[in-house]
Amino acid sequence: MRLLLWLCLMVVAGTAQATDCRKESYGGNKFSICDVDLTKERLELFLTDETGSIYGHFGNVEKALAARGLHLGFAMNAGMYHENRAPVGYYLENGHQVQDVISTDGPGNFGLLPNGIFCIREGRADVMETTAFLKAKPACRSATQSGPMLVIDGKLHPRFLKASTSRYIRNGVGTSADGTRAVFVISDNTVTFHAFGTFFRDRLGLPNALYFDGNVSRLRAPGLGRDDVGFTAIGPIVGVVEPN
Repeated sequence: MRLLLWLCLMVVAGTAQATDCRKESYGGNKFSICDVDLTKERLELFLTDETGSIYGHFGNVEKALAARGLHLGFAMNAGMYHENRAPVGYYLENGHQVQDVISTDGPGNFGLLPNGIFCIREGRADVMETTAFLKAKPACRSATQSGPMLVIDGKLHPRFLKASTSRYIRNGVGTSADGTRAVFVISDNTVTFHAFGTFFRDRLGLPNALYFDGNVSRLRAPGLGRDDVGFTAIGPIVGVVEPN
């Protein structure tokens, strides 16, 4: 009900608009970027439908929203997940917590500390390093944890190597200092963590950014004519909800 009321107010006020998506080249790499204005657009997380079944694909989220007279605009996979598509780390969707915060290190990219949490509130969204999140205890409406952090208070993750040979298609999100902008990026060619983080920090000028995933990275960007399907289902999805 609150979501429907918010969307009605946006339409009446004339402020509902499509996410700004574009392509950029930087440092010899190519990227697709979607810039979400949290003061004008409604950002939501999606994991399971009303029956408890994993959405898995952007098309399933779109169908569920269409049944409510709504539409899925921009969307992207939003954090690492287990084989059953359950989130690896903290996951909160519209006040319902699925998984608690994991603050210890471990194998894989998620455990490459520091990792972080993408927190969505009314009118803003913030990428926060996990220990800072636990101290601040922000009242997120929805949140998803992933790792590693790409940019932490203007600095690259301390373990990123410029000479690294580990290159993958990667996707992630960065937020502005005031929380009004969430900028989602997917690389159009394989990149290192160092190159990916540098793009968020130096090209986009964002003080904090979080890695979502690699290889399975997918993007729905109608403005770019892109709607990645993929052969397998994904876990958490983040997207902009629009009125039809």
